[in-house]
Amino acid sequence: MIDTFKKTLLAGLGAAVITKGKVQESLEDFVKQGRISAAEAREMAEKIAEEGRREFDRTSAALGAKARDMLASLDSKCIERIEHLEARVSALEGKPSKGSRPHAKA
Repeated sequence: MIDTFKKTLLAGLGAAVITKGKVQESLEDFVKQGRISAAEAREMAEKIAEEGRREFDRTSAALGAKARDMLASLDSKCIERIEHLEARVSALEGKPSKGSRPHAKA
């Protein structure tokens, strides 16, 4: 599961790098064609980069929160299952489980 998250995150980073390259190419083409000035191209590139960083931060935070929620859920299920198995083993061995109180001797 962790590998899936890593691959997803890296794929997103790869897409961002490719997109950055394409944006730079497009802006350079616009400058060569005289559609925009070099200063305007730099300004646009900065705005696009900032927007990309904000989106990456939002997506990373959401992904991190989702991963923490999933791991917490799995952890609680594992603890629950271990407690259940410990109780079964104790019952089979004739011992009181950790959660039960010892019987008073008569």
